[in-house]
Amino acid sequence: MALEIERKFLLVDDAWKPEVVSSVHMRDGLIASFGEGKVRVRLTESNAWLTIKGARKGISRLEFEYEIPRADAEELLRTFCQGFVLEKVRHTVPFGGLDWTIDTYLGPLAGVVFAEVELGHPDQHLQLPPWVGEEVTNDPRFRKITLLRQFVHGETQGVARHLTDGR
Repeated sequence: MALEIERKFLLVDDAWKPEVVSSVHMRDGLIASFGEGKVRVRLTESNAWLTIKGARKGISRLEFEYEIPRADAEELLRTFCQGFVLEKVRHTVPFGGLDWTIDTYLGPLAGVVFAEVELGHPDQHLQLPPWVGEEVTNDPRFRKITLLRQFVHGETQGVARHLTDGR
């Protein structure tokens, strides 16, 4: 059993870009949701995973992740994700002794950018980079499913407004 302890932030500027040490293109699809949990499939150029995430308790939740064959991931994305698959580039930026991930979305969520960091325990001291802004870890407005629903319903200006001014 794995525990994901993660915090999520908006960005204030692009000052993180020169600090990127690696980047990977990903496709990500939601297979199912249950209660406050979800089952997701993710595919990169070289690997694929099936992930089950439980309900959040603060900044923590159960997470089970299994590597799967690429062909299986392609088929899951094609048949179980209702043709709606998110694409993003995940950048790794070291800061304060931790690896931060900066996700820059493509396609329907183009322009959406988040910084996330995984911690060893919920009370771990965290030094915030200067390019990090408002924390949105527990704000449902900034969950991918909420942003996608806004996009599907033509509320893209609402998505942009939430991301730029936090309202």
